[in-house]
Amino acid sequence: MPTPTGSGGAAGPTAADDVEALAGRAAASSRAFAQTAPRDRARALVAVGDALAAAADELIDLAMAETGLARPRLTGELKRTVVQLKLFAETIVDGAYLDARIDPADPEFALGARPDLRRTLVPLGPVLNYAGSNFPFAFSVAGGDTAAALAAGCPVIVKGHPGHPQLSIRTAAIVAEALAVAGMPDGVFQLALGQEAGVALLKDDRIRAGSFTGSLRAGRFLADVAAARPRPIPFFGELGSVNPVFVFPSAAAGAGAAATIGAGFAASISGSAGQLCTKPGFLFVPAESAAELTRAVASGVAGVPEQRMLNPQIASGFVARQHTVLGADGVSTVVDGGTRLDGDEQGWVTPTVASTTVAALSAAGSAVLDEAFGPLSVVVAYDDVSELAALAAELFPGNLTSTVFLGEGDESALVHEFVSVLSETSGRVLFGGWPTGVAVTPAMQHGGPYPATTSDSGTSVGSAAITRFLRAVTYQDAPQPLLPPQLRDDNPWNVPQTISPPGASATWGALV
Repeated sequence: MPTPTGSGGAAGPTAADDVEALAGRAAASSRAFAQTAPRDRARALVAVGDALAAAADELIDLAMAETGLARPRLTGELKRTVVQLKLFAETIVDGAYLDARIDPADPEFALGARPDLRRTLVPLGPVLNYAGSNFPFAFSVAGGDTAAALAAGCPVIVKGHPGHPQLSIRTAAIVAEALAVAGMPDGVFQLALGQEAGVALLKDDRIRAGSFTGSLRAGRFLADVAAARPRPIPFFGELGSVNPVFVFPSAAAGAGAAATIGAGFAASISGSAGQLCTKPGFLFVPAESAAELTRAVASGVAGVPEQRMLNPQIASGFVARQHTVLGADGVSTVVDGGTRLDGDEQGWVTPTVASTTVAALSAAGSAVLDEAFGPLSVVVAYDDVSELAALAAELFPGNLTSTVFLGEGDESALVHEFVSVLSETSGRVLFGGWPTGVAVTPAMQHGGPYPATTSDSGTSVGSAAITRFLRAVTYQDAPQPLLPPQLRDDNPWNVPQTISPPGASATWGALV
């Protein structure tokens, strides 16, 4: 794998000639990689995870220096990255993800003679993955998108994030070496650096899909580039989410409820300096409990020490966003979080909490409703619980998460309607918990309607993430030697096959 470096060994942008070479190598390796057996790719993913774990001390030191994130947070994140890789190994090892379906020829088919039809999922081809800044392991070079695409059998080019270039280079070297030792084809994993390289690769016809984690502005720009190509490609972007939390009167009324909810909310908005895509940006509370709940939130953030933000650009953006929110009509400052710049122009912050009403929030519009990437959240007082469903649909049409706090046994028709609305506007609906801390597990959905993501049916966390990088192909009356292994009668990969035997159509509907 070519290492993109500038003079003196410092990370520099990938040159135009190298961009061409990267795309060429990815394309050249695509067919051979797609034809590797699932079990072999699974072993390679485990090898990558083991190699990253073995280099943990070195990688965590680099990540701390470049991102300012604390060692405990990065230690947990690197472990998550290793677990992700092994989850995808587990997902593909038996070949069930290939969804092999076989309909043998059937002269007695209910609608007339049926040919031999065999359908399976195949890799899309080379994937360009834009690394995120706030998870330098789990959403970066060896993160979930990379793991999912490699598991699917797609070569990956990672466009490294400028916020942690040295970590990106070292991680990429470890991944590339582990894949090579595991016998994967040359060119299945490569790294590029620099904005121009990232755009040039996205426009290259040899790239067949893009994945992205970052800002709404950058993500939308790239999504438009992908859509405007002579041959458009799928672009799976995670863009922006404010993750509202709604407290019903039944939840606020219990003894100690305000303290518990306030402390949980404070912890969720302040973790990792609020630089999490699932950070709750709004807490809706009943007007009659607003004062108590707001005091509880303020108390929860009071002892949070200042934390460094990921890089100067994010820090300056947060300061500007903080100024806009706190300056909006009808918004009151509850806790005026501090911000300071050190000698390296890095920003250090403590949490900011504001309060407002539903009417003022609606009037303020995007000035307050847009995502604040950092430790800033707004407590919103509402008058009538019956207005929450319409409010959620109107103000929050697309989010990664929405959360509802209910009292025990509160399952009225109004609650059912509200939960239905949240399921239409959110990728994950939580009850009585906090959205930060995304479990890496098969049932996780980390996606949502726009602007949370550009493809609301996909997820970037959990085993279902692999489906983004696969497409279906049906073979009709194909000779056995020309079929992919998973569709042959001898089934050399020993994968699950769903077979619709001749004559079955005569009984369709009998079980209804």
